Amino acid sequence: MNWNGIGAIYKFEMARAQRTLWQSLVAPVITTSLYFLVFGSAIGSRMTDMAGIGFAAFIVPGLILMSVLTQSIFNASFGIYFPKFTGTIYELLSAPLSAVETVIAYVGAAVTKAVILALITLATAALFVSFRVDHPILMLIAMIAISTGFCLLGFVIGIWAKNFEQLQVVPLLVVTPLTFLGGVFYSVATLGEPWQTVTRLNPILYLVSGFRWTFFSHADVPLAASVAVMAGAILLPLAAIIWIFRTGYRLKN
Repeated sequence: MNWNGIGAIYKFEMARAQRTLWQSLVAPVITTSLYFLVFGSAIGSRMTDMAGIGFAAFIVPGLILMSVLTQSIFNASFGIYFPKFTGTIYELLSAPLSAVETVIAYVGAAVTKAVILALITLATAALFVSFRVDHPILMLIAMIAISTGFCLLGFVIGIWAKNFEQLQVVPLLVVTPLTFLGGVFYSVATLGEPWQTVTRLNPILYLVSGFRWTFFSHADVPLAASVAVMAGAILLPLAAIIWIFRTGYRLKN
């Protein structure tokens, strides 16, 4: 394992995050804070409890996850797309780095940034909302697992995208709508049919529900199903990455 090469890419990606601190950290925290301020403080006091949990506290895990999913995809996709855009991707491909080492470096940096963002957002939420975390270790594990899956997805998107507009297609038109419809602001038990059944087809629901369970020991769907979806979120893009490096899809042509 070429740890020097992995470390060089990792340090470069982390340094890039420091140069774009406003975009990569400050802006997402401010946006999420506005959600906490509006939905938690202003509207939350007028809303009924969700599954026995105060509305303001109930939405905290979902809002954290919503920010993490979007930023995970963005950080990983831009990290690998930029070398393609500048033409330095060929230097990367000719370097003494295997595909595994390249993925570890780029995805590892993106996961680090996503987890830091999540922890800062969690600390920010505590300024607006009173909540508890019943399973802090499992919460951190779930956070890392979900971030890893969506950073891998972002890596695939960064290779697939031909321009900057395509980098935004999946986060804005797919992930964000599914997140809003995935139980961030409500419990699926409050929905009537057929919407409850339709919502259960949304994979984001299982991620939000599993992550919320680590906070309040409450889940809208079976915990085993949430773990299975988390595993699928990692394995599916990982399989796509393996295929990409084997075929050279949009890397060598």
